[in-house]
Amino acid sequence: MKVALIGTHGVGKTTLCFELAARLKRRDVDVELVREVARRCPLPINRETSTAAQGWILHTQMAWELEAEADHPLVICDRSVLDNYCYLYHAAGPQSGWEPLLAAWLPTYNVLIKVPLWTTPRWDGVRDTDLAFQRDIDALLDEQLQRRGLDVLRLDVEERQRWGDVVMARLEPLVCPQPTLFPDDNTTGSAR
Repeated sequence: MKVALIGTHGVGKTTLCFELAARLKRRDVDVELVREVARRCPLPINRETSTAAQGWILHTQMAWELEAEADHPLVICDRSVLDNYCYLYHAAGPQSGWEPLLAAWLPTYNVLIKVPLWTTPRWDGVRDTDLAFQRDIDALLDEQLQRRGLDVLRLDVEERQRWGDVVMARLEPLVCPQPTLFPDDNTTGSAR
């Protein structure tokens, strides 16, 4: 199973990914986290990105997801190919060559969780802090989600303190099976 937290930069996706992974590990779920790929890109990113940089990011995202899925039943991704594509779209416009791959890859996510724009980005040595750029990416992502008709769990800005609970409520039935309260025991003839 693969879950992706999507959204523009600086909204708390990484923090939420770590919170979810920790909560799931406490439930004995074998979970792997795919960290944000763009931070490892050897080429310029953010507003200075190029088609080459975004191609590297998209291919690496897919490779890391495949690697994580090979060894773990649950993978949580800090971004998806769709939000990475939005940075490419912002830099170079629509990319028809990527469409078949996106159409094939997007269904591999079992759950998409949209983290809303609620704060301004803070400089962390990599993240772009331009507010217009942050809003543009968020708007492009919403447009792409709608255009592609993707099912997405949208987190509510007003319930930031409960985001972990909201996502866990969605994931628990899928990855945390309930223990059997009354095991099937045919060795006794009595009802329990």
